[in-house]
Amino acid sequence: MERVLCSLSHNEPDRVPLFLLLSLYGARESGLSPKEYFSKPDNVVKYQLFMKEKYRNDCFYTFSYAAAETEAWGGEVLFPAEGPPNAGKPVFTIDGIDRLYVPDIQQVPSLMRVLEVTKQLATKAKGEIPIIGVVMSPFSLPVMQLGFETYLQLLYFDQPRFIQLMKINKQFCQTWANAQLEAGATAICYFNPLCSTDIIEKSLYLSTGYPVDRATIAAIKGPVATHLASGRVVPIVNEIIETGSQILGVGIDESVDLIEKKTKGKITLLGNLNGVEMPNWSEETASDKVREVIQQAAPGGGFILSDSHGEIPWQVPEKVLISISDAVEEYGYYPV
Repeated sequence: MERVLCSLSHNEPDRVPLFLLLSLYGARESGLSPKEYFSKPDNVVKYQLFMKEKYRNDCFYTFSYAAAETEAWGGEVLFPAEGPPNAGKPVFTIDGIDRLYVPDIQQVPSLMRVLEVTKQLATKAKGEIPIIGVVMSPFSLPVMQLGFETYLQLLYFDQPRFIQLMKINKQFCQTWANAQLEAGATAICYFNPLCSTDIIEKSLYLSTGYPVDRATIAAIKGPVATHLASGRVVPIVNEIIETGSQILGVGIDESVDLIEKKTKGKITLLGNLNGVEMPNWSEETASDKVREVIQQAAPGGGFILSDSHGEIPWQVPEKVLISISDAVEEYGYYPV
């Protein structure tokens, strides 16, 4: 915790913090299917503890799967054998927004399991290890609620219903984030890929998602890390800082060195090892990539090493994760 808080203060701790965001990977370690693994909080707690020791991780990660939030509206979740659970068919139509309500998280088993995991890990951590909870931003959640194409139609052509959906999603997101903080989470990862200029133009984000994000983050009662799930961030980096986020997830398509220069002292960077390429890395490649990112972004503090997307893929060999940890201990001690 001290190491991470020092980095968040834009100072140099003893070494660069390592956040291996291991959620689905716990199912691989356990030998259970993803559906079986996430069905019992004790499974997740056991393997969060196990993976922290095995990979010398600096955080616990309570995230299960994004589609857990759509289950709050009755959405279906699809569980592949060796991949992240995905949302099924869209939960409602644009017309259905007129009848939409804010669901009670206490009535959603998948969310209550996450809260139980958080409570148990908080007891184990005793304030010494950061616990990272996750929410989908109100602005990005409709990709799963409505389907991507339908949501873009809403965003461009139906402002009244867009405003109504954002009102509902904001309330849900704030409640869900604060419930995790109350259960013991240290900070909230706020996944918001739709705000990236990879997907919509900056002008549209500024008139739609940006005010939503500012209002939502202001109501979350703890530190927030905005993560674009590999999306480009440079064109809107100042706006993300203005939302009140304290941490920014950096993707692989932009130079972490460039972003570090633009944001120094304003927001802590999280990233940006390439999780898509990681399954094919050798141990030597993993070590070289860690050294490169640390040399670019770590001097002066304000940096946490992680992957670029927010989840370590199932297919990454354990030897690669161990090599990443070894490299952090070799190259990550300050002064870098």
